[in-house]
Amino acid sequence: MACLLQLQRAAMDIPRATSVKRRKLIKRIAFVVCGLGLILLTTLGLSRLKPAAPTVERSTVWLDIVKRGPMIRQVRGLGVLVPEEVLWVPALSEGRVERILIRPGTVVSADSVLLILGNPELELQALEADYQVKAAEAEYANLKIQLESSRLNQTADLARVGSDYHQSKLKADRDELLAKEGLLADLSLQLSKSTATELGHRREIEEKRLDIQSQANEAQLAAKRAEIDKLKALAALRKNDVGSLHVRAGASGVLQQMEVEVGQRVPPGTILAKVAQPEHLKAELKIPETQAKDVALGQMVSIDTRNGLIPGTVSRVDPVVKEGTVTVDVRLTGNLPPGARPDLSVEGIIEI
Repeated sequence: MACLLQLQRAAMDIPRATSVKRRKLIKRIAFVVCGLGLILLTTLGLSRLKPAAPTVERSTVWLDIVKRGPMIRQVRGLGVLVPEEVLWVPALSEGRVERILIRPGTVVSADSVLLILGNPELELQALEADYQVKAAEAEYANLKIQLESSRLNQTADLARVGSDYHQSKLKADRDELLAKEGLLADLSLQLSKSTATELGHRREIEEKRLDIQSQANEAQLAAKRAEIDKLKALAALRKNDVGSLHVRAGASGVLQQMEVEVGQRVPPGTILAKVAQPEHLKAELKIPETQAKDVALGQMVSIDTRNGLIPGTVSRVDPVVKEGTVTVDVRLTGNLPPGARPDLSVEGIIEI
């Protein structure tokens, strides 16, 4: 009886398990169909949406309340005060730094000696140039004496020939008078006249030789003077080179920087120092490139030195962008507050 009941229960459980599996399968199919439908509806809805509005950075947007009247926009930038005129002092001659006489921060004049360079070879060249000038001048004096002596000899020859010509001329005149009286043969008269004529030609030649000698002497002396002038110019150049070893400021102001140290050897053209005038300053501001497009010449600027405000105007806008900023020069129109000096950090506000 118990076995019969178990068989009946088993026969009744088989259809029930099949029914459960069928319901689960139907639920899965329903879920898949619903998911696909939902995806289809979402895709269709998104395809009908309009494009989203573009976004902008907050730093590029100015917020304000709408009102009537002019709207003043300000562009800010950080920067430093720099001298309007800067003199870089170069080395004119090669040398080694022997002494530094003035340190940065000292007020200097144009003739102030900043440092002293040493160059024994340059000093020796200057000394040799002076000796060459003296030797050339001695040669010039010797040549002048020799030429003058030669001219005097030529003058003496001319005087002697002139005297001989004068005597022969007198003799020829005398012989002509005697010949007219019949007291002298014609041959002797012709000889006297021939001698006088020859001496007359010699006198003319000696006169020309004396003129040519004088011109030749002047030419030789002029060539020697030109050589002396050349040597003097070279000596002056060497002297200036030696003088440039005492490096001077070249302009009045304040020594800002000293670029060398004692014992350092510097070639010609090396920058040695920087001199500036601290009472004539300008501001160099770094403006972000996104805001620099509206900056123009002549716009009003307020420079904050943390110790006072200085009014100014935009005097130059750099056309090149460097590291995301544009350099703007500001000409200061107001008085500098106490403590204003080169390389002082400032903030500028440009009114646009």
